[in-house]
Amino acid sequence: MLRRKGYNEHAEGSAGSSPSAGAEIPRHYSERNACTWCERYNFLVKLSLVIPAYNEAEYLPRLLDSVDIAARNYVHGEVEVIVADNGSRDATAEIALARKCRVVRVEKRIIAAVRNGGAAVASGEILCFVDADMRIHPQTFDVILATLSSGRYVGGTTGATPERWSFGIAVSWAALLPLQHLLRIDTGVVFCRRQDFLEMRGYDETMAFAEDIRFLWDLRRLGRARTQRLIRATSARAVVSLRKFDEYGDWHYFTMIGSLALSAMSSSHRFSEFVDRYWYNPNR
Repeated sequence: MLRRKGYNEHAEGSAGSSPSAGAEIPRHYSERNACTWCERYNFLVKLSLVIPAYNEAEYLPRLLDSVDIAARNYVHGEVEVIVADNGSRDATAEIALARKCRVVRVEKRIIAAVRNGGAAVASGEILCFVDADMRIHPQTFDVILATLSSGRYVGGTTGATPERWSFGIAVSWAALLPLQHLLRIDTGVVFCRRQDFLEMRGYDETMAFAEDIRFLWDLRRLGRARTQRLIRATSARAVVSLRKFDEYGDWHYFTMIGSLALSAMSSSHRFSEFVDRYWYNPNR
């Protein structure tokens, strides 16, 4: 996972050219330990951040502003930013290119496929995923490196906090607490090692929604097999927009679940229509 400055594939066997030449990854979760390890052994870690996007010209600039700050704070390697454009009809791709992001176009209208399409061109040892309507914490990449460098975690999320609160939003957020605290499944920036992502074959493209929950569940199972845990690295929480709540109301989470269940029991056609309207044809 960790590579020396000027790493050369033909020099792997050279003395001091790999972690096996005396460098030992810190065993305890500590941002300070992980950073000290990188500095002492002159290693750099490249992270790739994948942003799936569909008509995100309004929200993408503020996300990229926060990414720029976090990338400047990350001194232990390079941050590669990839915008996976899912056929946007607005200026999403142009904004991303102007901000020096790598842009890959993904035609398949499945969110999992868009995430996988971005990951397919990523070159980082660590893969990170964040939705375009979020803003990330200034220390995001440092916290992710520290977490994975401990060796105790297979990956996880940073968690997120809403950009505004109301009673309805607070109750909706509370409904997710069991998922967060018992299973360690959360939102925010999702991260894992590249080789683990490839081993799991990425996000499940047969799922039109909830592919992010399935991915974390599979990552959790992978880690359990080798005594590694899924983690919520909440010291670097992202800020998430509430545009769905703004559009449908602060209590819509509960009505949406009810509508989803009713449409599923009614017919596959009605269910597909609901999924398409809520997740794939947003008002933007």
